[in-house]
Amino acid sequence: MTDMKNESSAGPSAWERDLHAHLTSHVAIERGMLEEYRSAAEASTSKAFKYLVDLLIEDEIRHHQIFLDLADSLETFALKPGTDPKIPNLDFNQTNQDAILELTEQLLEKEQEDALELKRLQRELRDVKNTSLWGLLVDLMERDTQKHIAILNFAKKNVGRRKR
Repeated sequence: MTDMKNESSAGPSAWERDLHAHLTSHVAIERGMLEEYRSAAEASTSKAFKYLVDLLIEDEIRHHQIFLDLADSLETFALKPGTDPKIPNLDFNQTNQDAILELTEQLLEKEQEDALELKRLQRELRDVKNTSLWGLLVDLMERDTQKHIAILNFAKKNVGRRKR
C-alpha cells in the first residue's frame, strides 16, 4: 500500500488519510479474526463446529479482500487520478442503461423466486431443525438471497442517474 500519511497540499486530504487509516486498521482486525477462526477450527473435534467455522472463514477472507480493495481504491483516487481503481466507479451512465436495467430485472426476478423456494425448503426442514445444520444453512442462503436482492436493487436505483 502507498503512504497515505503525506500531509502536503499535493497529498491526500485529511478525510482521505483518516479513512485510509480506518480501512487499513480494519484489515489488521480482519486478519486477526481469520487467524482466530482458523485456530478454533483446528482445535475443535466437532465436525459440525469445524464446518460452521469454515463458513465463517470464507466470509472473513472475502471481508479481508474487500477492505484491501477499499483501501487500494482510496489510494488510487487520492494519489493516482485517472487510474482505474480496483473497485470501479459507478459507470452506468456510460453504458447501455436499458440493457443493464433489463438484466437487473431478470436477475431480481430469479432471486425473488429463489427466496420463495428457500422459504418452502425451510418449512420442509422443520422436523430436523434441532438435529441438523440444514435449517441454519437454508437460513444463511435466505440471507444471502436478500443480500443479492439488495445489490441488484442498488444497481437498479443507480442506472440512469447522472454523474455529478
